[in-house]
Amino acid sequence: MSKLMTMREAIARYVPDGASVALGLALEPFIPFAAGHEIIRQRRRDLTLIGPISDILFDQLIGAGCVEKVEAAWVGNVSEGLGHCYRRAVEKGIPHPIVVEEHSNFSIGLALLAASLGAPYIPTRSLLGSSLPQQNPTFRQEQSPLDGTPLLLVPALKPDVAIIHVQRCDEDGNAHVWGSLGITEEAMLAAREVLIVAEEIVSREIILSDPNRVVGPSFKVRSVVHEPWGAHPSIVQGYYNRDHAAFHDYHVRTRSLEGFQSWLEEWVLNVPDRRVYSEKLGEEHLHSLGVKEHRYAASVDYGY
Repeated sequence: MSKLMTMREAIARYVPDGASVALGLALEPFIPFAAGHEIIRQRRRDLTLIGPISDILFDQLIGAGCVEKVEAAWVGNVSEGLGHCYRRAVEKGIPHPIVVEEHSNFSIGLALLAASLGAPYIPTRSLLGSSLPQQNPTFRQEQSPLDGTPLLLVPALKPDVAIIHVQRCDEDGNAHVWGSLGITEEAMLAAREVLIVAEEIVSREIILSDPNRVVGPSFKVRSVVHEPWGAHPSIVQGYYNRDHAAFHDYHVRTRSLEGFQSWLEEWVLNVPDRRVYSEKLGEEHLHSLGVKEHRYAASVDYGY
């Protein structure tokens, strides 16, 4: 049976209030902005956001009042610096206070890896010289049972849902993704349910022609959404480049609460879906973000 559905249907069915949602798992590329904007339009509340650097999608969801808790390595605007909505929430409780459990990029990957393995925790030493163990109450410092040296136990983190943007996918949820993956694979295996958002829907034969590029098992995928430009303004390798101007515009406009609300109304609340969003960006602007120099991988022989 086909798992294809609209973004509105997928979010309504699989991202309820109070869910823990893993997003932006490839760090700067493949950020599922279309999915995040639909979460905002459906006015989801009390979400826990899980991710590495997360970039401005976390900031937008926080500013829209969707978020109760953040478990991440960093929240902000990578090319511009600050995430103004995040700072207002943490420092002033606007639109309401949020709980923050801090990770490093490494430890958030370990937490998801532990869940994917069915392990209660993974030990590490990488954070022992930092202040992160004091910032995250879920970490536990113990002694190694082998040699008595200090260890930090990073507990497993199992998202209710992971939303993963990919280049192409078949209707059953077998997805190809290439480029920088970050902790995408760990999150897909850790999450209870997975939503795939794809630039293209292709046949199963195309997916089977390159099985090593499949990001994870399709039986975990609950829905597949065909959403071209669904990761804009972030990059999708081989499809479009990062829209630096959009990140700058967001940074400038959201310095004030009123500015954020104006941006939110213009680009999310008054834009019913990604088709209208793309039309608003305009064909000329979209063309300017297209791939300028194609670099194709060498063909691979899977024969035997």
